[in-house]
Amino acid sequence: MENVVRGTTGESFRSYRSYIGDKDVDGTGWVYTVSARSLLEDVFTSVSLKRTLEQDPHSDAADHPYVVGRCAVADMADIDASIEAAAAAAPLWSSVPLARRMTLGARFREELLRHRETFVELLVAEAHPRKLARWEFSCLLQVFSQESLDWYAQQMHSEFQHGERRLIVRRQADGVVCVNPPQNAPAPSAALAVLALMAGNAVVVRAPRSIALSTMYVLRDIVAPLLRELDAPPGTLNVICGKPRDMIDRWLEHPKVDDIFYFGGSEEGLRFEQQCVARGKKPILELAGNDALVVWRDADLDLAAEAIIESFYGSGQICMVPNQVIVHPAVVDDLLERVRVEIATVRPGYPDAEDVLLSPVRRSEKFFRLLAEATSGGAKIVCGGRRVELDGTPSETGVFLEPTLLRIDGLATSRDLAVVRHETFFPLLPLVVVEPGPDAEVLDRIIDFVNGNEYGLRNSFWARSEEVVEQVVRRVRNGGLLKINDSHIGFLPYLPTHGGTGLTSGAHGEANYPILKTSHLQGVSISAGSAPRRAVFDE
Repeated sequence: MENVVRGTTGESFRSYRSYIGDKDVDGTGWVYTVSARSLLEDVFTSVSLKRTLEQDPHSDAADHPYVVGRCAVADMADIDASIEAAAAAAPLWSSVPLARRMTLGARFREELLRHRETFVELLVAEAHPRKLARWEFSCLLQVFSQESLDWYAQQMHSEFQHGERRLIVRRQADGVVCVNPPQNAPAPSAALAVLALMAGNAVVVRAPRSIALSTMYVLRDIVAPLLRELDAPPGTLNVICGKPRDMIDRWLEHPKVDDIFYFGGSEEGLRFEQQCVARGKKPILELAGNDALVVWRDADLDLAAEAIIESFYGSGQICMVPNQVIVHPAVVDDLLERVRVEIATVRPGYPDAEDVLLSPVRRSEKFFRLLAEATSGGAKIVCGGRRVELDGTPSETGVFLEPTLLRIDGLATSRDLAVVRHETFFPLLPLVVVEPGPDAEVLDRIIDFVNGNEYGLRNSFWARSEEVVEQVVRRVRNGGLLKINDSHIGFLPYLPTHGGTGLTSGAHGEANYPILKTSHLQGVSISAGSAPRRAVFDE
């Protein structure tokens, strides 16, 4: 099998060198992936294996069953080479007819389905609970569904007849797009580079140094062969693993980089946006989320409780899970009863177990600081709030955190607490009870509160009243996606998956369709020969 090597005793594991200009390039060393299960079983052996192999790749430690794979580390020369390769390929690839480039999306979906088992197993090896990995896979299937692909094509090129003129409104590729996927979901995020490729861009993707394997697999073993089938020029896709600061700084400095697709925290991301603009580059930002899930008085409480539990997928370390629940005071007690039942099913465990949703949380000190601040500010712990072991037993040394639900009475002052105002990235969910009053006033307060969120990724509402739903749809302007009576995190055809407003996507934030974000509008008029004076003065 391609990109697989054998150790000294015949055991095999995945091995990827830098991929630059359609060639595998040696790096300055290796970073190794050991299975997430091994880190829970024997963290000291796992860490020792990684260190030993990074110092001596020929060590028989490579034969240990904990070792899943390795990726070469790129140096500054490799970074420059990847940009130069992309810059050489970009004008050639963008000149390929759109219809041919668009076939990449459908073929990618077909290959994803063929590679489903390996894709999911690699995510599990990188500490994604199996349920979470399957959700991530299903999300990509929607991004590349036929419905979505048809909509992208329509947005990329439209034609009109105006008298004897043929008018075209189309999108042209920006050029060289560099992609910096996040550490919490690198492979699914890196797969969005396929949309930038479909737009006609050449791309450079950084595989995160600490968790590079699944990203290299998706792009090197699935996308690269598809590009060769389409006769894409060498350099259309480049994938390298390296230090984030070195690579991003070089992307900012290099004159041939056009767009940078950046995932990260809001504070750092907004500073990065300013650096991009100052250097004439387009920043495409995917930053923090602080999503609101609202439960109205007539909501289906069983389904709403099920949606609330999505907050704890991956221990809350996903930007698009619900981060705060806003509930009508008339149903708070009934809702809490149902949520308690649902939370009892959320448990820690090995990531390959079928019923596990929680991921380990290595740096939990901030969780307890936020929890202490909230409770001192009047929040009440409904459940959770402790470290736990693999089997769910409370322990001061546990690497998991219990799913933790807080009750906060009063919407008006709730944002005084950091757990409400900002994304926590922990399994820590505040449930805010709106002050009692006439329903019209309660709804006004909720909508004003949602629109006042500094962040703006997704919002979701649970309500049966057609009048309430109509008002919510008409008046909620915050965020890139609004869902009514539906999974908060579920992906759907046509609709955006990422992007939003405020601290989520920067000053120019909006719903993010990467094929559109990495291209720009251009108008074209084709005439057989119109008289200029007539065109200017008579029409």
